[in-house]
Amino acid sequence: MRRLHNMTQAYDWGSTSDIPRFLGRSATGEPVAEMWLGTHPLAPSQVETPTGLRPLSDLAGDVPFMLKILAAEQPLSIQVHPGPEEAREGYAREQAAGIPLESPQRVYKDPRHKPEMVYALSTFDTLVGFRPTAEILRVFAQLDSPAVNAASATLRAKTGYKGIVRVLENLLIAPPPASEINQLVIQCKALVHDGVDIKRAYSTAAMIARYHPGDVGIVVSLLLNRFTLQPGEAMFLGTGVIHAHLSGLCLEAMANSDNVMRAGLTRKTLDPEGLIQCLEAGMSRVARVEPGYPSFSTEVYSPAVDEFALAVTQVSPADPDGVALISAEHSIVMCIGGGVQLLNAQGEKVPLSRGEAVYTAAEDGDLTLVGTGEIAQIYLPGPHTPDSELRDLLGARPVRQIPLT
Repeated sequence: MRRLHNMTQAYDWGSTSDIPRFLGRSATGEPVAEMWLGTHPLAPSQVETPTGLRPLSDLAGDVPFMLKILAAEQPLSIQVHPGPEEAREGYAREQAAGIPLESPQRVYKDPRHKPEMVYALSTFDTLVGFRPTAEILRVFAQLDSPAVNAASATLRAKTGYKGIVRVLENLLIAPPPASEINQLVIQCKALVHDGVDIKRAYSTAAMIARYHPGDVGIVVSLLLNRFTLQPGEAMFLGTGVIHAHLSGLCLEAMANSDNVMRAGLTRKTLDPEGLIQCLEAGMSRVARVEPGYPSFSTEVYSPAVDEFALAVTQVSPADPDGVALISAEHSIVMCIGGGVQLLNAQGEKVPLSRGEAVYTAAEDGDLTLVGTGEIAQIYLPGPHTPDSELRDLLGARPVRQIPLT
């Protein structure tokens, strides 16, 4: 077991207080958007060794998963993550072009796909996937602008998923002027004032406009479903799913990738062509993850991908012998509440308070948790990983066929 030291990311949408509070640190007034736990080269974790800190990759190699704490105070960019083929091709293309990995123009940071799962630590709001055609048309019917009227005509001529993708493509290729978008926001606010808000479409657009006035992403948000997760609830987003997190604190479990194609609500490089290409391949699964229960104290969220599963375990004095954790080839264990101690088969002990984490390997053997608290454990799933039930949130959609190997 090796204690981890992890890097944070100061993206401008981040909360100024949530992650510092979670880590027991003083806020500086600057946004702290994410903390990364894993071996991704953009923000690799380090481990404590007798000779000092070393990169986790020196000890564990290229760990296939990554765990993040994410704290959103403002909406994130509207985005899609590529599937395996798009990731490999895009990475090779940008490598051949000589675009530096840290360049703002770089889209593909690695050759891997990025399925991910959100586990809410607070009330967590997000936009995920397209609304049904009929719902989008009802949302548009209450509004009047050239862009909305053209989108309605496009969607009536070509209904369903492919028609919605065409609407999105038209908006990204020829965004309406900021003055038109601002007028749409005024209409949305008036509708909310009058008690009209179809599935929170208008209030969401008005909220986004406070942070990104005149941005085409405000119009795009009208196409998207809004979901709210309560603490302890989880949602799986396969690759090829359009989404934009809005607010709240969560854990993100994902494949070890940072490939993002953006379509608005950001100052970063946009890749509308790549984003549309990913969407045209078909949308992967969007599902609420109902946990499996290997024991009374542990819930396992396993969305049936090769790279990761997430276990959440609670322990208290009611467990005088402690609670057994998942044993896995690779594992990162982070305390998310209280104070605990982690013991391995060799009798080593590591105390953990909230926000502290360790890396464990197969040679640690059986892991035991004692104390009073709660941990989250991301690990490489195996044949004995408990099944989770995935409840589809968006109904029937064209689904891309993505191999799990």
